[in-house]
Amino acid sequence: MVNLVDNAINFTDEGDVIIQVEIIERNIIFQNQNFPGLLQIQVIDTGIGVSPEDQARLFQPLSKIRQSDRRGLGLGLAVSARLVEAMGGSIHFYSAGEGKGSTVTFTVPLYELPSSA
Repeated sequence: MVNLVDNAINFTDEGDVIIQVEIIERNIIFQNQNFPGLLQIQVIDTGIGVSPEDQARLFQPLSKIRQSDRRGLGLGLAVSARLVEAMGGSIHFYSAGEGKGSTVTFTVPLYELPSSA
């Protein structure tokens, strides 16, 4: 999550970075273990956005959409994806296009649901 928030801040010169968290109660099986639900986190920004054509390359290591851009090494999303997948989760990127911000959503299994207060 820190990697994703850092990316959102780096690529948002003005506007907002929003973090949304949701618990999804649903039985999940990962590596022959049952989990009672998922933690879903969305990092939403109003930053530079990414064209639909370029979005497929974002999770490739050392891939940068704008080679002239000095922000980051092009590893952030690739490293984040590997970590999320290793925990049994999934990660997705969406942007309506350049200048229209972006949303990165990832889910990971929860070992137990939070107790109610």
